[in-house]
Amino acid sequence: MGCCFTKRRKSEKAEEEEEQPKLYSWDQREKVDPKDYMFSGLKDETVGRLPGKVAGQQFVIQDCENCNIYIFDHSATITIDDCTNCVIFLGPVKGSVFFRNCRDCKCTLACQQFRVRDCRKLEVFLCCATQPIIESSTNIKFGCFQWYYPELAAQFKDAGLSIFNNIWSHVHDFTPVSGELNWSLLPENAVVQDYVPIPVTEEFKAVRISTEANRSIVPVSRGQRQKYSDESCLVVLFADDYTTANARKLIDEMVGKGFSLVQTKEMSMKTEDAQRVFQEKASDFLLLLNKGIFCNYFPDWPS
Repeated sequence: MGCCFTKRRKSEKAEEEEEQPKLYSWDQREKVDPKDYMFSGLKDETVGRLPGKVAGQQFVIQDCENCNIYIFDHSATITIDDCTNCVIFLGPVKGSVFFRNCRDCKCTLACQQFRVRDCRKLEVFLCCATQPIIESSTNIKFGCFQWYYPELAAQFKDAGLSIFNNIWSHVHDFTPVSGELNWSLLPENAVVQDYVPIPVTEEFKAVRISTEANRSIVPVSRGQRQKYSDESCLVVLFADDYTTANARKLIDEMVGKGFSLVQTKEMSMKTEDAQRVFQEKASDFLLLLNKGIFCNYFPDWPS
């Protein structure tokens, strides 16, 4: 009597299951259509994106004429190319905003980096964490960002921007011309809504917007405008759960008492910085340094 054995083969279905390719996290991401993040070739239109509709993606604006464009959301980067006579609002941009070959545009925007190349006659109400750059451009005018809607504060956080870090007036011109100034500051009494009006179309009525200085998410500062007085004061707030609210309250109270705000800065202070600022009392503050600080700089208002 004999026995014969053979190894049983797996079913074809099991073999197919084994051969299924691996799925990675990036394979399961929602597909992005670049056309959803672009305005191109528009003329005489009012267009935009509501809060939550961009959600940190890159955005492109190009070849638009006589348009009103409003991006009420945070984004990664935005490029604006070959646009003429447009009104543009951009919510917080994590990286750079780059204008190229544009003219006769009025803008309000917040970003980490701001660059302008081959442009003329731009009027920009700006919040910028780094030094604004212009190149091969003329008649570029700057003012301080002044805008509010309920979602804006959270969008600044999502974009990794601080409302207190804004050096909008510290402009660097890569291509200066001897005897000429390619950029200047807008009048201090310039009304933002006269340049970038609040949209009135049905689509954007749900966005509760204010351009009043006392409601602006970003504190309105004088920047490098001429000071009213040689007297000034530096105010330092150490970080805690209520520092932002306390800083805003302090700014409102001091402005209400006749002071003007030159600049604010959110930063980490090192020991040597504390010794330079607080001098003989520096040791009293060393334990608080790791929490971060807010600095507000006020000059006296003229009597």
